Amino acid sequence: MEAPRPVTGPDPQLSFEELGTPLHAATFVVLDLETTGRPPAGSDAEGPDAITEIGAVKVRGGQVIGEYATLVDPGMAVPPQIVALTGITTAMVRAAPRLPAVLPGFLEFCAGAVVVAHNAPFDVGHLRAACRRHGSAWPRPPVVCTARLARKVLTRDEAPSCRLSALAALVRASTRPIHRALDDARATVDVLHFLLERVGGHGVATLEDLLALQVETTPAQRGKRHLADAVPHAAGVYLFRGPADEVLYVGTSNDLRRRVRSYFTGSEKRARVKEMVGLAERIDWVECSHPLEAEVRELRLLAGHAPRYNRRSRYPHKGWWVTLTDEPFPRWSVVRTPRADAVGPFGRRAAAVEAVEALGDAVALRPCTQRIPARGGRASPCALHGLGRCGAPCAGLQSRDEYAPAVDGALALVRGGCDDGLVRLRDRVTELAVVERFDDAAAHRDRLADLARALGRVQRLSAVAATEELIAARPDGAGGWEFAVVRHGRLAAAGTAVRGVPPMPVVETLVASAETVRPGEGPLLGAPPEEVGVITRWLERPGTRMVRTTSPWAVPARGAGAWSEWVERAREARSATVAGDGEGAADAAQRPAAPLSRVRAVPAGSSRAGHRRGREPP
Repeated sequence: MEAPRPVTGPDPQLSFEELGTPLHAATFVVLDLETTGRPPAGSDAEGPDAITEIGAVKVRGGQVIGEYATLVDPGMAVPPQIVALTGITTAMVRAAPRLPAVLPGFLEFCAGAVVVAHNAPFDVGHLRAACRRHGSAWPRPPVVCTARLARKVLTRDEAPSCRLSALAALVRASTRPIHRALDDARATVDVLHFLLERVGGHGVATLEDLLALQVETTPAQRGKRHLADAVPHAAGVYLFRGPADEVLYVGTSNDLRRRVRSYFTGSEKRARVKEMVGLAERIDWVECSHPLEAEVRELRLLAGHAPRYNRRSRYPHKGWWVTLTDEPFPRWSVVRTPRADAVGPFGRRAAAVEAVEALGDAVALRPCTQRIPARGGRASPCALHGLGRCGAPCAGLQSRDEYAPAVDGALALVRGGCDDGLVRLRDRVTELAVVERFDDAAAHRDRLADLARALGRVQRLSAVAATEELIAARPDGAGGWEFAVVRHGRLAAAGTAVRGVPPMPVVETLVASAETVRPGEGPLLGAPPEEVGVITRWLERPGTRMVRTTSPWAVPARGAGAWSEWVERAREARSATVAGDGEGAADAAQRPAAPLSRVRAVPAGSSRAGHRRGREPP
């Protein structure tokens, strides 16, 4: 799959839909709450509430299109200081509805609108808490705070104070705020309209710009928002480029424009990324057929450019593998470049070393690092020989023919032909738990779980990499299909057939134009582990269908995949061991050692036809 040339701005011309929501087309609900002065009520639905009055005004295009006002019985007496401030007395709210009866209608009034309030965190915080307390879903609307907005667009000379009363006087609001909900909301409407007239000087033309203006951004972020102007609403990969045209950062998104614009708002909190935005001079993008193609292209761009602001690109080609050495008496070894039968990759060398220790317990291969000639060595046997854990080929006490069964067992374990080594390790966990050596049992349990997980992963990925060509499809959610042509673990072509388009001609076109992939060396035949992993997860997702394959795609029936339930239980037990102590930790050490119910060895792929009943790990 050849990488298309990145597209750059300022072309193409944007449609009105791509420009964002014009402010005159946005609907705002300007609201205000009066409360008892208490903080937002907790989760106990039987206690008193804090809200005593709700007032709201709905506006669009500068015109009022609706109002909402109601008193609310908080279920308690209104404190005297609140009566003095608002004029709302206990007698006034006693006949009012309770908050659970008010919330549904008020949320319906606000549906689809931008919520506006003066000191919005206060009002929105009370409403969110009320929804949580009384079982209503908080709709998470966009929120505009006129107090925060005023601090952005008005100078201190213009507005020494940003209190609602001061701003209402400044803008000559038609309604004076008097600490009653509807009156204060009406005053806030006038303040909002005044501020909307002023935001044009700050480059605000759309609702999205207005929301971004509220949050803290660096001057560099605000000054480079134009870099996102031509980015389309499409799935794909984006690249930030620096002064020397170098790639600073690579990312992927189902909506390129929305994601790229977020880098120029206060929603971006990462210091490294803010620094990157300050250096960026251009944004390129590659539109992709569907998210799988975007994710694969991102991995390839990360490997090709190693952008310094992507943490995952620091060591894109590095990884540790565990493999058998090429000598007359093979042993386990940690390497960078794997051979055909290898376990990995591991992100840390220490994790690979731990896997070697677990494999040493599973299969009786020699642990020493000395080279032994084919006829055997003449050294003195080590202590492991006395413990029965090594046949001592280094001392000539074990011939190649006698050593060969252990090598065959090791290869069978890695390839998934036999899981006797895992059974042996699990039996050891059981033995330690029976004699109440719970700490040792937990350590062996965790080591076995890590090994089974690593073996299962490489066996799953190797099954995909071994398939010469595999064509799969997924529904796109709109009546069409997303297609992927996979060759030896690499994405060779990707495309879609929208609803109403015959899918098979699209498939044949993709196959004819797909990248030629020649298998290489190693357990994944030269394919990058991350790419094979991304593709495998996509293939295994519910709903994916096989169009055709050149050979059966299946994981080994006696491979580590049959231990996935055991591994999950071990993970839960490890968490319990960390969280608990005493009897709880002891029980956690034993639980994974209990026999499992029969597990199903599932052929790799989404089709449920042909599943075979696998044997239970004994």
